Amino acid sequence: MSVFMSAFAGLVGSFADLLQPLFQGAATAAAIVLFTALVRLAVHPLSRAAARGQKARTKLQPQIAELRKKHGKNPERMQKALMELHKEEKVSPLSGCLPSLLQMPAFFLLYHLFSSQKIGGDPNALLGHELFGAPLGERWHDALAHGGLLGAQSVVYLGLFAIVATVATFNYRRTKRQLAAAPATPTTGPDGQPMPGMGAMTKLMPLMSFFTLVSVAYVPLAAALYIVTSTTWTAVERTVLYRDMPAAGAAMATAA
Repeated sequence: MSVFMSAFAGLVGSFADLLQPLFQGAATAAAIVLFTALVRLAVHPLSRAAARGQKARTKLQPQIAELRKKHGKNPERMQKALMELHKEEKVSPLSGCLPSLLQMPAFFLLYHLFSSQKIGGDPNALLGHELFGAPLGERWHDALAHGGLLGAQSVVYLGLFAIVATVATFNYRRTKRQLAAAPATPTTGPDGQPMPGMGAMTKLMPLMSFFTLVSVAYVPLAAALYIVTSTTWTAVERTVLYRDMPAAGAAMATAA
């Protein structure tokens, strides 16, 4: 593990050296943004496949509704029928999860790198790198301890919060429009019984993007940069990939 982390630290350092002429003291922060963009670019084909899968699943909704009416009181038969339908139409019900799952190792790797005092037995030199005076290995509470809410270090976090809030507001308004344009989300099953959690999920869906603010506040600044960059990328990517999708399907994709 230490050898792997040393190699990853070397990669980040190489990116920083490459960007040094352009970004000077913020070169390591820029390297993290570049690393994040490369990760997102690598999983973009999966995101496109997920969008195609979501569109295909949306087209299957009338058939799924018929299956629910037919097998609503027999969960096992219903599950088997759904699997057969997805197999016949060559649609994977899990395709939308893959892009998010494959990004998690990259995030945790970066988180561990900037949370470790030593890498390969040597002091972690990356912890001393900064973004406009805020150390990449420290958190918001550390910044608050050095100058308060409007101190130089805390202002960096406030800038990240502003970006996340802007992206979250954009996602919120888009999701609200999509849900308003979509037919009412069914909250009961074919047998007339309530579907657990469906009503609450519909209410919480537009607010999910704002939860990112909590993550940014509690992770090292380097990991926060990853989150902010990835969140912004996701908003732009989904706007493009789901632009011609029916409102209901696009709204569910936004929550994925």
